[in-house]
Amino acid sequence: MRVATANINGIRAAHRRGFGDWLAMRGCDVITLQEVRCPVDALPEKAFGDYEVAYDAGELAGRNGVAVLTREPAAAVRTWSVPDPDRPLPRALRSHAAEGRYVEVDLADVPLTVASLYLPKGGLPAHLQDPKRMREAPDGGAKYERKMAFMAGFARHLAASRKAAAAAGREFLLTGDLNIAHTRADVANWRRSNQVEGFLPEERAWLDAQLSPRTLVDVVRRLHPDVEGPYSWWSWLGKAYAKDAGWRIDYHLATPALARAAVSAVVDREHAGVRLSDHAPVVVDYAFG
Repeated sequence: MRVATANINGIRAAHRRGFGDWLAMRGCDVITLQEVRCPVDALPEKAFGDYEVAYDAGELAGRNGVAVLTREPAAAVRTWSVPDPDRPLPRALRSHAAEGRYVEVDLADVPLTVASLYLPKGGLPAHLQDPKRMREAPDGGAKYERKMAFMAGFARHLAASRKAAAAAGREFLLTGDLNIAHTRADVANWRRSNQVEGFLPEERAWLDAQLSPRTLVDVVRRLHPDVEGPYSWWSWLGKAYAKDAGWRIDYHLATPALARAAVSAVVDREHAGVRLSDHAPVVVDYAFG
């Protein structure tokens, strides 16, 4: 079973760069997407190829949007925009319910639940904000506080989703853009990133707390324990991409049995010599199902 996750940074732009061709040739059984950034009625023709799609576009024009593509129609689909009385959202996530940040499906052909998450990028806490070093105006730490609240709520939601999957006899896989690089091996220039959003100590500690041999396992790091990267995001600016000076912020986080079934993990930096996005798809093959 081949599963890919990709932040495509706008499906219309990604299609112009060859996303449709990549989709057709890559042979994935499941593909999760983030930042689709398109209302349902404006999606390009055959936007998702021949796949079945569970898509939450959200209500923020030109932003967010998450999807899970499958070969067969999903047995069940859950999004935050449709309240689930059996699993109500934690209070900290309710203000995000219409933003198109999370979709979860039960696959019909294998006992697996797959989720696609786009976690807020966040910002710097107030005490680290220096107008001389910031591209945006200081916000007093508002974006930072928003991200931290989201993460606190999502930790509870994630545990509930994982336990619900287990109760139904399913493995669980969280994929997506978490906007957090976990360790020094996940940032090319980690020494200069200690005070950058996405690599703050408290963000990394949060991700630490979600992982353990009994709950969720970072599949790519399990398969590539001693390498820097493989990175999945590079700035469009400068020569970051050419130098492979990137960040690893796109993840497959799997329950232990599924993680043990992973046999390969690669990052598709280019398709036909073209970058599909500022992120690259992370593709994992699982001997599962």
